[in-house]
Amino acid sequence: MPHDFTNKTAVVTGGTRGIGRAIAQKLASYGARVCINYRASAELAEQVVAELREAGAEAIAIQTDVSEQEEARRLIKEAEQQLGPIDFLINNAGIFDVVAHDEFDEQLWHQTMKVNVDGVFYCTWAVKDAMVARGYGRIVNIASIAGLEAKPYSIAYATSKAAVVGFTRSLGQALASDNVRVNAVAPGLIDTEILHGVDPALLEQLIELTPAKRIGQVDEVADLVSFLLSDESDFIVGQTMVVSGGRVNLP
Repeated sequence: MPHDFTNKTAVVTGGTRGIGRAIAQKLASYGARVCINYRASAELAEQVVAELREAGAEAIAIQTDVSEQEEARRLIKEAEQQLGPIDFLINNAGIFDVVAHDEFDEQLWHQTMKVNVDGVFYCTWAVKDAMVARGYGRIVNIASIAGLEAKPYSIAYATSKAAVVGFTRSLGQALASDNVRVNAVAPGLIDTEILHGVDPALLEQLIELTPAKRIGQVDEVADLVSFLLSDESDFIVGQTMVVSGGRVNLP
């Protein structure tokens, strides 16, 4: 059943492409006011906003670097000023690497942690107190199956996503009594821009490792995010839900 997010305001970080873009489109289709965040591509952000507005949604884009605390605070403040109190926060912005252990250094490590972990923390901390005060809020963090299994060629990325899973678990319990629900989604192999540079032979191997024998679609992730934001998932707290075609299964 379609969700009704009329009069709800959502902030989607990293909302110009891939999973973030699909989430923004899905929430807009359900009636939400949507703010997408972007770091560099103003042209792409304007394109996404135009699409959302053409579909009848109230939508804006705000340029910020969520890995910087003051920038994350500015994102939330400007979104509130233009669209109203934030009901939904989707922490999607992130960076990804495929690097052997003897080829990456502390610069990559710190950069990955700043965006993938600090960015989630900063945006959440910028919005959570207002959610608690209002007695309502929904936060969904985009993790990855890389945070649930060993990734020897993506050590920094996998570690950062494991941190997001732990953050979600603990914060979910901390805020549940205030009617602020925090959950995460861990996608597997999804058809995004990241796959465009993957060696075709490697991609075939990854598909073979996926029991569903196919690549997932961004809308399948967006559908789950929408469910976690909706009242239908009201008793789901602090969970990480996997969308991987069976490649990774939680106990």
